[in-house]
Amino acid sequence: MVGVLVPTRRYLMSNLKGRFVWYDLMTTDPKAAQSFYTKAIGWTTEKFAGPSTMDYTMWKTARAPIGGVMQLPEEAVKMGAPPHWLAYIGTPDIVATVAQATELGAKVYVPTTDIPTVGQFAVLADPQGAAFAVFQPSMEQPGGDGTGLGEFSWHELYTTDPVAAYTFYSTLFGWEKTNAMDMGQMGTYQMYGQAGKSYGGIMKKPEAMPVAAWNLYANVDSADFAANRIRELGGKVVMGPMDVPTGGRIVMALDPQGAAFAVYADVKK
Repeated sequence: MVGVLVPTRRYLMSNLKGRFVWYDLMTTDPKAAQSFYTKAIGWTTEKFAGPSTMDYTMWKTARAPIGGVMQLPEEAVKMGAPPHWLAYIGTPDIVATVAQATELGAKVYVPTTDIPTVGQFAVLADPQGAAFAVFQPSMEQPGGDGTGLGEFSWHELYTTDPVAAYTFYSTLFGWEKTNAMDMGQMGTYQMYGQAGKSYGGIMKKPEAMPVAAWNLYANVDSADFAANRIRELGGKVVMGPMDVPTGGRIVMALDPQGAAFAVYADVKK
């Protein structure tokens, strides 16, 4: 369920914990996905120079690689896993983090695994079932800060129990509540982050959503242009384009293989 990680920002171990550092797309058709996202988001791609048996391609922005794409493993397909995006959260001590996560009710999908010269990762599901990964890098590497075009700037969790989910992640990663928004019958949209910077929001999942899951927002110049491109390229616009209170404009979508993603445009620029 996982590819090869190259951390996207220059982090010291002291400020790595709780930050989103890499994003993998696990899909049934990597070549088609590359064609779609390079046109819809504007990423370029670069083949990872790893073992010849490893088929892994990185997504790149103007500043740095931000993630990768690979074939959804057959065993995952047999378990019912659809194409999906997987976000990696940094930790300076992956062994301790995985141990604490399981104590808090998480399930381990992929145990702590070494990537030579790169670091260690593990794939987990939180107590409500949303999949995420943790990563401990071997060294600092340069990258973006979530503000550049093509970089992921917002990380939204749809869950069956927003209060319990926030408690889990805040205990594990030190996340703090930032802002909150009353969404009426949908409950409270709780934003979270560190040192005053919001990383995303947590909310109760819609009834139509079968399982708890993360949704990731990539920065684009124009949400309206992106929506048109998504449709033209065989994807599906699920919601939007629509304005959000932060002063941006968003689109929620599915790629042609069915993986959910979103885009964000800062209309204040």
